[in-house]
Amino acid sequence: MGGVEANQPPSKRIKVKRSSSSPSDIIESSDLDSPMAESLADDTIGYKGVRKVEFVRLVAESLHSLGYKKTGEYLEKESGITLSSSGVTEFAQQILDGNWDESLNSLRKISGLDESVVKSSSFVILEQKFLQLLNEHKVENALRALRNEISPLSINMNRICELSSFLLLSNQRTIKPKPRSEVLRDLQKLFPPNVMIPELRLLHLVEQAVDLQRDSCSFHNSLNGDTSLFIDHNCGKGQIPLHTSQILCHHRDEVWFLEFSHNGKFLASSSKDRSAVIWDVDLDGKLKIKYELLGHKQSVSCVSWSPCDNQLLTCGVEEVVMRWDVFSGKVLYVYDKNDLGMISCGWSPEGYSRELTTKVSQCRI
Repeated sequence: MGGVEANQPPSKRIKVKRSSSSPSDIIESSDLDSPMAESLADDTIGYKGVRKVEFVRLVAESLHSLGYKKTGEYLEKESGITLSSSGVTEFAQQILDGNWDESLNSLRKISGLDESVVKSSSFVILEQKFLQLLNEHKVENALRALRNEISPLSINMNRICELSSFLLLSNQRTIKPKPRSEVLRDLQKLFPPNVMIPELRLLHLVEQAVDLQRDSCSFHNSLNGDTSLFIDHNCGKGQIPLHTSQILCHHRDEVWFLEFSHNGKFLASSSKDRSAVIWDVDLDGKLKIKYELLGHKQSVSCVSWSPCDNQLLTCGVEEVVMRWDVFSGKVLYVYDKNDLGMISCGWSPEGYSRELTTKVSQCRI
């Protein structure tokens, strides 16, 4: 089973690799009922041992998600590999139709689900049933569902208390259940992936591959946003800026540090000449001086923009850290750590505190 017929032409032959799991184990865990799928359970494609059954199911799921339902169904028919078992397909359709009681019965018949998944999934379904009954002003039926079906699950007790409060508010505001497609996605997250494939899983894998190629690109240019799937991503040396567009000459000694603001509207530079400069970036990309920041007694080793770009830290070598207002160019505060001398500075992600590093310690203020 799963081999290659000797009389098949070379173009039709595939490389077959056997895994340690038996075909029956894989099919049982996937809850697939196709004889063809069982025969291909151990077949792999490519050099990394990708299971053919899993790959075909991902392609079928992508086709369905993109709206090519008939094409996806034809792929399932031709390959003999079903996207989901008949029980899972029936369950999903019942959710989309809002047949909550029937979907609960189907849920219990799906193999490969442990008790915790069944409980959590039942809660999601019954919650929507409860909210729909409230939305239809069937308060007594909603109370019965909460008391006899949801509460006995003994999970998500805080949410149960919240649902109970909805009973008191049913006449004061409209209680709307989630869209059924969203309910199905919530259930999808609870199910094992071999039972119900995560939505757009193949697209997610492609995006991961694209990100990995970009991260591995030695000359990556973020301005080159046109990424093709037909070739491996490679910016090439030609993407590196080669021509000088502007020379900034204000500093009177070595420039030690440069940093653009997060919004790209400013550039800050620091120098051995004991000054820092804030530059305005014009719409055409040209820079002009906005403020020269004077006050340090030693060379300025680094600068750091606040997350919202309205303040700037400058650090003097083994001296002090100064905090400046970007729009006025005035000093807001001077940080001095008991004559230990600062060597670097930065902001916390939320912008409420500053990270100051001395020769012997690090502190947050």
